[in-house]
Amino acid sequence: MSGKYKTPMLDELEKGPFPSFITEMKKATKISTTAEDALGQLEKSYQTKRGYWKHGGIVGVLGYGGGVIGRYSSLPDEFPGVAHYHTVRINQPSGFFYTSAALREICDIWDKYGSGMTNMHGSTGDLVLLGTTTDKLEAIFAEYSSRGWDLGSSGSAMRTPSCCVGPGRCEWACIDTLGLTYHLTQHFQDEMHRPAYPYKFKIKTAGCAVDCVAAIARADLSIIGTWKDDIQVDQAEVKAYADMGMNIQAEIAEMCPTECLKYDGGKITIDNKECTRCMHCIAKMTKALRPGKERGATILVGSKAPIVVGSLLSWVIVPFIKAEEPFEEVTELIENIIEWWDDNAKPRERIGELLEVKGMRPFLEAINVPPQPQQVREPRKDPFFFWTAADLEKK
Repeated sequence: MSGKYKTPMLDELEKGPFPSFITEMKKATKISTTAEDALGQLEKSYQTKRGYWKHGGIVGVLGYGGGVIGRYSSLPDEFPGVAHYHTVRINQPSGFFYTSAALREICDIWDKYGSGMTNMHGSTGDLVLLGTTTDKLEAIFAEYSSRGWDLGSSGSAMRTPSCCVGPGRCEWACIDTLGLTYHLTQHFQDEMHRPAYPYKFKIKTAGCAVDCVAAIARADLSIIGTWKDDIQVDQAEVKAYADMGMNIQAEIAEMCPTECLKYDGGKITIDNKECTRCMHCIAKMTKALRPGKERGATILVGSKAPIVVGSLLSWVIVPFIKAEEPFEEVTELIENIIEWWDDNAKPRERIGELLEVKGMRPFLEAINVPPQPQQVREPRKDPFFFWTAADLEKK
């Protein structure tokens, strides 16, 4: 039970073996009436099966069009602590690397101006601060920015780019996810803070196809680290896995989606021209197999959650591109992709939905990328081969 409200339905969520956000909300009520009223309103929503948040207008800070999500209670008299309950997004560091001092700094400022409740992190990536009032927004922004923090993004804008830990902690990373994400964040600052797009545009970068940030399912533009040459094989380590009891035939060879990996009981051989770089074999046999040495990225476009149309996974646009500093080739490609989408999309139309409508051919022509077999999403679906008179005249 909270000090001010009885919360029998929310109390049920604290039972069982897993941590509960309700427990954390109750902790926040000890220092914040905002958190206390948020808990009370949430209990009422569970009781009545209704939501009581409303959008009552646009709020923000001077010079920025995004980064703050306005939220108001439709029951301000009953729950005055959440009459205003705005959310503030803080741009996270690449790979979500924080020092303990940085986290204390963020939380100390938030305790001063807001509810004390946070979301670590939002699905886009930003560190989310939950619940403050309109009159405190400028003060919050001034104090965070004076310490080097910036607001994240919201609205019909370039959303805050995010990535996996990449080479910071992972031996499989084929690209510098941290450096690339920092570069894109700086390059698209104006597009992040001042919404001017038809709808949101998310960029997520994963160092390999294991895709720990789910870029292929959650980003309008997914950058996935890959390699172009042969998988590196250490046959002595292959034998060591077999000696330790791994069934390499069943667990590795028979699980290969293209059947390009063979095991003869002693050695592994790989038909690399058939390999799709899915990372299954490497992830299972980390000491025996490693990505190739010629590394870069695959660029995919169009994933989203089901809002206007159903959920979409990203579609391969460029099978392999170098992704090295100063990242000029990748940046130019992204700018061309966004320009086509911005010129052709209807309001609230994501690029994946636009591709479904327009097809691949005009898109590839606009961004100057040639058709390639890897762009075929499924058998018998070739959306970009249409012959013209000029094509027939070529010898």
